[in-house]
Amino acid sequence: MSKPSVTRLFIASLITAGVGAGVAIASIWTAIANDVFVMRGADIIGIQGSGLAWVLLGVALAGAITFTAGLIGGFVSWIGALLATAQLQRKTWFVSLLVLGSFNLGFLGLIAYVIAAPDSGPTTTIRSSQPAAQGVVGA
Repeated sequence: MSKPSVTRLFIASLITAGVGAGVAIASIWTAIANDVFVMRGADIIGIQGSGLAWVLLGVALAGAITFTAGLIGGFVSWIGALLATAQLQRKTWFVSLLVLGSFNLGFLGLIAYVIAAPDSGPTTTIRSSQPAAQGVVGA
């Protein structure tokens, strides 16, 4: 996976997770504000059976699913970054991403990768337009 692909996937995943979290939180706050939940102190013990309750819970579920999709996209972008850095001559970026991801800090590693990592795209060789010499003449 190339660095531009990893970068696009990572940014899209951030946006997706942010939107999903925002939608889920907003719908739950709206549900609490409209007394959709039956409360006993600070505990939710039931749900009012109104149409608004089911709509808000459905929107919250959609937000949670969207947030989860963003997390999965972030994980896939981390794997893509690992695969891209494994192709580099020096393995510093690979080891850094692997260690940070192992300690649940892959998000920070991906931010550093997007900002500062070298591109591991396909290398091209420059070919001369002149034919190669067939032999050496002279002594």
